[in-house]
Amino acid sequence: MTPPDMPLSPPSRGFGHVETWVFDLDNTLYPPACDLFAQVDQRMTAFIGDYLKIDALEARRIQKDFYVEHGTTLSGLMAVYGLEPAAFLDFVHDIDVSAVVENAALGDAIAKLPGRKLIFTNGSCAHAENVVRQLGIDHVFDGIFDIVTTAYEPKPRRTAYERFVEASGIEPSRAAMFEDIARNLEVPHELGMTTVWVKPGLPGPERHQQISHEGADGGHVHHVTDDLANFLCRDCLAPSASAE
Repeated sequence: MTPPDMPLSPPSRGFGHVETWVFDLDNTLYPPACDLFAQVDQRMTAFIGDYLKIDALEARRIQKDFYVEHGTTLSGLMAVYGLEPAAFLDFVHDIDVSAVVENAALGDAIAKLPGRKLIFTNGSCAHAENVVRQLGIDHVFDGIFDIVTTAYEPKPRRTAYERFVEASGIEPSRAAMFEDIARNLEVPHELGMTTVWVKPGLPGPERHQQISHEGADGGHVHHVTDDLANFLCRDCLAPSASAE
């Protein structure tokens, strides 16, 4: 078995050429043990129940089915029910982030990376700002690109990445992408990015809980880690990481 921090790619997928570092937010910049999504999950169920006038059980079924089928619950609600997204995003991200612990080591590791550091999330900009402020690392990022940036097209759809690339002006072949959902690295790989799967722990029994791991053994995953700060310090800035 490959140790979690060992690169899975040849030297050509090192980091010496990277000038833009792109990070997903939830369960990537903070560990899943913080369980912020449990709050978001409950608020999505409540929103759907109120919006569609259905009970909580049916609301949760729709919520999870849409996540699997459309990439995000919001995308499904927009496609099937014509939902206007702003109220949904405001409601589901109105959560308590106090479980997220300040992570100076991660902030220092990101700050030392050469080039731009960006966040690219399927959530909202306000949510991202709230989380990175709680982590104490908001000062290290040069920009946040959210679901509004992509006109509500979510990862893993190719259009979402194309709109992110256009909005950010990055050169994908000189960028690295860090994600907790393995399938969300397929398009970055196709675009030429170096990819890192930030392994979120063991998957649960339900399909929506397993998606993060699906395809993790594919060629689109170049590196794997379960400790982002350590990985950035050890692998991205190590002399061997600059091999081309």
